[in-house]
Amino acid sequence: MRFVWAVAAFVLAALMIGAGIAQRTVFQGPDTATAAVTVEEDTPYVLVEGDVLNSRPGAQTLRAQSEGTIFAAYGRTADLEAWLSDTAYTRVTVGEEGALEAEQTTPSLAVSEEPGEGSTPAPEESATAEGNEAETPAADAATGDEAGADDVRSPVGSDLWLDEFQQEDVLIAPLQLPEDMSVLVAADGVEPAPADITVSWPIANATPWAGPLIVAGGLMMAVGVFLYILAIRHLRRSRGPRRKGLPVPVTEPIDLAVEGKRKGVISATGRRALTGGRRRLIVVPAVAVSALLFAGCSSEAWPQFAPSPTPSPSASVIVPEGQQAPAVTEAQADRIWTRVAETVAAADEAADEALAATRLDGAVLAARSTNYALRAAISDYPAPAALPAEPLTLVLPQAYDEWPRSIVGVVDDADSNTSSIMMLTQQDQWSPYRLTYLASLEAATELPVVAPAYIGAIQPAPDSPFLLLPPAQLAEAYADILNSGEESEYFDLFDVASDQFRVSVAGDRQKRLDEFNQTGASTGELTFQAAPGAYEPLALATLESGAIVAVNIDEIDTVKPTNPDAVIKLENNPTVRTLSGAEQSSTGFTTTYTDQLFFYVPGQGSTEKIRLLGYASDILNAKVIP
Repeated sequence: MRFVWAVAAFVLAALMIGAGIAQRTVFQGPDTATAAVTVEEDTPYVLVEGDVLNSRPGAQTLRAQSEGTIFAAYGRTADLEAWLSDTAYTRVTVGEEGALEAEQTTPSLAVSEEPGEGSTPAPEESATAEGNEAETPAADAATGDEAGADDVRSPVGSDLWLDEFQQEDVLIAPLQLPEDMSVLVAADGVEPAPADITVSWPIANATPWAGPLIVAGGLMMAVGVFLYILAIRHLRRSRGPRRKGLPVPVTEPIDLAVEGKRKGVISATGRRALTGGRRRLIVVPAVAVSALLFAGCSSEAWPQFAPSPTPSPSASVIVPEGQQAPAVTEAQADRIWTRVAETVAAADEAADEALAATRLDGAVLAARSTNYALRAAISDYPAPAALPAEPLTLVLPQAYDEWPRSIVGVVDDADSNTSSIMMLTQQDQWSPYRLTYLASLEAATELPVVAPAYIGAIQPAPDSPFLLLPPAQLAEAYADILNSGEESEYFDLFDVASDQFRVSVAGDRQKRLDEFNQTGASTGELTFQAAPGAYEPLALATLESGAIVAVNIDEIDTVKPTNPDAVIKLENNPTVRTLSGAEQSSTGFTTTYTDQLFFYVPGQGSTEKIRLLGYASDILNAKVIP
């Protein structure tokens, strides 16, 4: 009977192991589902829509094949369509029966050679603000380059992409995109895009009982071996009494003279050793096979009993009804800032105004342009402070689907132990983000509470009545405080106690005035005047109904003679001498400094006052008074 149980255990073990192996081999279905499309149109771009990527559940893997370099990028569908609005491309969608379909799309944006009614301005048009003479040539040069390259615009490096890939001959991109995002596939923007494109999704084909069956089968095999050994042992013990043996012959004395090689040797270990060896040979293969099968099982062959993690609660932010999507993500903003910092670093090293204009705009570009001109004429003139190429610690993107778009960011510089606040702006879908405002945060600055980056903020109108002071009036009001101090009508609206910039401006003015009066009080006069600068304010709303507003103010120093026989000489002022192109003047000189200021403006009805968050001041120009 024991043999029967042993055989039954062997049979059951074989069935269990075979069933487990079969689940992982012959009975296991495909692990991916694939949809393919062949693009017949020779368009430079292919847009794979989000409904294609989400036609099946799970993460997506995009595969494109062609000769040469293949480019792919993903982003919001609306942004990709806007970027492709001036060119023909192929759109891949899901057909009525679930198959992928490719159709050519004509440009939705008409581009004419000469502007006229209904025409659309060039991508870089109006990017340069009026009133800045130093900025115009570089901006025009950058505009001309981009306009000339419009027909062969490269998709590589656009700030609209959330991420991009480049591979040779075969591109494989793992993705996990929602329905409102799509993928752009191209070669170089000129050659036809890859024609063979496939999208695959993983299929859940886990076999959680394969592992337990194989291991249980191995254990059952060990039980069968054990039962078999017990059966053999029982069989031997259950034999009847042995027959009586023949009489033993009388033992003869052993002749020691017999040669050693003829001596008889009796061994009592032969049979027993053979039996033990066979038992070991039976047990070892069974255990080895079981261990091998056990080790070969992956996690998909075992049940998963671990509980799913419970998300920790976080503060909820209510998105206003109808608010549009944020312009960028945090990772996208970090990548944009890194590109800006790297480009500006190269421009600063070479004093290349045209290169700087590709990533700077507004007051930042104007100050850089002046610095480059001074460094070209004055050998020991210092270079501007480098932009810290560090990850952004705060990102507040504008929630807006159209253009221009803005981003407020804060970056910490570990080397100098300082923080900077900035405003980046993208004029249109083809332009890169440019740094338009940059200022250093004051040491004790407390930033207002802002929405998370995945929600973004709206941009208040320049004449918004919902703020304590409309953004369009902020520069004029603060300039009046710099000019009139406590006598200004706007003085009580500002938190002047924490405003170190106003204190430093007043102290610098008084110091220079005292120095001037030591030698020139009887023959000339030095006056100071602050006025709104040439660049429009930019603002983004905070969570407390207020706004972060960046403005530009010009501080104009005027020195002129009061005696008709006197002249103003610039012997000890190479900066003004270089910018004005004159060494002396009988009419005097004006020197303009450009200030970039960030304020927190509370909403109407708030008990708070307008607070200065950060500031930067640079020389802009110097001229001879006509």
